[in-house]
Amino acid sequence: MQSIQSYINDNKDRFLNELIELLKIPSISADSAYKTDVLKTADAIKTSLEEAGCDHVEICETDGYPIVYGEKIIDKNLPTVLVYGHYDVQPPDPLDLWNSPPFEPVIQSTELHPEGAIFARGACDDKGQMYMHVKALEYMTSHNELPCNVKFMMKVKKKLVAKT
Repeated sequence: MQSIQSYINDNKDRFLNELIELLKIPSISADSAYKTDVLKTADAIKTSLEEAGCDHVEICETDGYPIVYGEKIIDKNLPTVLVYGHYDVQPPDPLDLWNSPPFEPVIQSTELHPEGAIFARGACDDKGQMYMHVKALEYMTSHNELPCNVKFMMKVKKKLVAKT
């Protein structure tokens, strides 16, 4: 446990900076005006999986937005865990309900989060959660502590639609 906590403490600034950069991308899949940003996010997730230790990563084309697939197979005889997540976000409307711009992440202390929390579209659902799984893999591969095979399938929640 100490090793995990040390790794988190030693890499905290990097983790925050990487997540903030990911949260800045307005990957709104429900609005075709953001198609380039959704694809940029898929590329960023691919890079994150490669850097975290996946041996095979690919962007799989579909009729809509691509699926980002990655895997780390350490032993075919071991169980395999599938990590599923989304790399897109919902539209941030109505904007007047935001205390800060939705794609300009801020860290704020609140009564619920006295140590601070990141406020941005996707910070929790689902970029933040997805990012946590990628960083867990990074830790386990860098410390040779991965107990099973891992496969990642990251996709969008919505198909590409034209906003009128």
